[in-house]
Amino acid sequence: MIITPNKRLTGLARMSMNNMPIRYKLILHFLLISILPSIGLGFLVNWSADRVIERRMTENTLQLIGKVNQTLEAYVENLQNITYFISFNPEVQDFLKKGTAGSGSRIAIGSPQPESGAEPASYAIRKFLQGFTTLHSEVAGILIVNRRGAYLSNEMYARYPNESLTEEEWYLEAVRNKGIFKIVGHPSGRNVTTHASYKDSEVVSVVRAILDPETGETLGVVLIDLKLRVIAETAQDVRLGKTGYLTVLDPGGEMIYAPPEPYVEKIPRSWLKNPSGAGTATRQVDGRNLQFIYRESAFTGWTTVGVFSLKESAAETREIRFSIVSFVFFVCLLGMTASFYLAYSLSRPIGQLMSFMQKAQSGDLTIRHWGSRSDEIGLLGRKFNAMLQQINRLIKLTERQERQKREAELRSLQAHIKPHFLYNTLDTIHWMARRKGAEDIAQMAESLSRLFRIGLSKGNDIIPLNDEIEHIRSYLQIQQVRYQNKLSYSIDIDPRVQGAYVLKLILQPIVENAIYHGIKERRGPGKVEVRGSIQDGGLLLTVRDDGKGMTAERLLALRRALAAAGTAEPAGAASEPDPAGGKGYGMLNVQARIALTFGGSYGISIESEEGEGTTVTVTHPILTEPLLTKGAGEDDE
Repeated sequence: MIITPNKRLTGLARMSMNNMPIRYKLILHFLLISILPSIGLGFLVNWSADRVIERRMTENTLQLIGKVNQTLEAYVENLQNITYFISFNPEVQDFLKKGTAGSGSRIAIGSPQPESGAEPASYAIRKFLQGFTTLHSEVAGILIVNRRGAYLSNEMYARYPNESLTEEEWYLEAVRNKGIFKIVGHPSGRNVTTHASYKDSEVVSVVRAILDPETGETLGVVLIDLKLRVIAETAQDVRLGKTGYLTVLDPGGEMIYAPPEPYVEKIPRSWLKNPSGAGTATRQVDGRNLQFIYRESAFTGWTTVGVFSLKESAAETREIRFSIVSFVFFVCLLGMTASFYLAYSLSRPIGQLMSFMQKAQSGDLTIRHWGSRSDEIGLLGRKFNAMLQQINRLIKLTERQERQKREAELRSLQAHIKPHFLYNTLDTIHWMARRKGAEDIAQMAESLSRLFRIGLSKGNDIIPLNDEIEHIRSYLQIQQVRYQNKLSYSIDIDPRVQGAYVLKLILQPIVENAIYHGIKERRGPGKVEVRGSIQDGGLLLTVRDDGKGMTAERLLALRRALAAAGTAEPAGAASEPDPAGGKGYGMLNVQARIALTFGGSYGISIESEEGEGTTVTVTHPILTEPLLTKGAGEDDE
């Protein structure tokens, strides 16, 4: 495997981290858990506050602009309604159709009677128009011009009477719109003035052509001047921050209204490109970063723009940012203090426990952890004390087991003196019987020889499963010769486990009990079945007989004895009185040997029913090679 530089650096960093004392690890982890989230939260809140303030400011400004647009639309809609009222007046209709250029002589403001030569109808129309200007203070003047150039007005008149008003651009614009109301913006260079002498920048003009309903021809045009004062009053009432303001643009980009000393003298329409007619734009003008929030009125075509400096919004966010930074600072300070305290409170008892473990490692098993803590560290200390006590008990138990093992080896040595002499004697009997034609004697001698050879197994404690099965087969053959037709047997071993290894002589005591306490005590012939299989990752060896069985009381007593043998010393288990009434000595020894060799999770389980038979199951680990060496004191020959 090729180790890249990045992997090597990562491994070194992990090793250096693992080698750090636990106190520094805890401090580092606490700091990462407390400070980094606080800093991240601060950045997130700051970013969110900027976004929220910007969004709220834009929404509020658009709402204010919408209110301003509604007010302006109300004024302009009122002017449109005035043009409708004027066009519906019968006297105005008669003037538009029959009036001549001479009928346009002006009248003084407020004159109760018409001047000399003025027609009574013209005087009535002027009084009619004067009523609109009286009721609507935002109207600077109204002028009605027919197609012959004659005009009537209460406030407005032609500067040069000899020049026809029908040639004015505003008149032609109204004719081109064919009766549709039109805002023409600030007047510029027109041949119309008023008695109040309004400047062109102080009024906004609107026009509408009056058409003949029968022929559709233009009968004349109504011109109305709207005082810019009402627009200024509407826009001035809205404040955007400290220095922000509203300005109103016409469809051509010309300013209808702008406050004194605006940030920018002209706002190009190219800056306001949102197709929906509303949006925001940011531009740098004369070294100043400006933001424009705008909304166009669908009725008037005017665009109301809010203009303010980004420094003002930055000043608001700086106050929030200062609060956030202060909060993060105090959280970090508190987190660092808490990190050092928690790291010390956790690492100090761990260090004490570690010193106790070092003393125990050096051989002092009398050391004990003292403390009244109820947390995990206190529980670890109590478990440490229990572990030392258990180690002491196991050391004593091991000493006793070693002593008993040496005694058992000595007894085994005494019982198996010169086993090759026994093998040679049995082989001699075997061949002498065959020479004499006594096949039954020869077969029994051969089975007995195999029984002894496998039983000794050259001193090995772990033997192949095939040898154990061969051993039990020899034993059953001998017993079958003895009991004749009363005993039959079958052996069925799963091929998957035939190469496994097992503890020596674990089946013979069980089969012996099945014959002597099961088959022998029943009426008629009986059968012993020996099976081997794999189940749940373990080796199961089952011995079943259809003999007498046992009562529930004896079964319970035997099970208790087996459970005790699985935890007691082997020699001690065999020296106890038999709880099953003379049955089970061999099984208790097998149980003790298995538990001592492989642990308490392996051993013998038994099922029995009186009159039906008994089933004994041996749970044994699957071994693919021998784990134990020869027993001491046994002959290798």
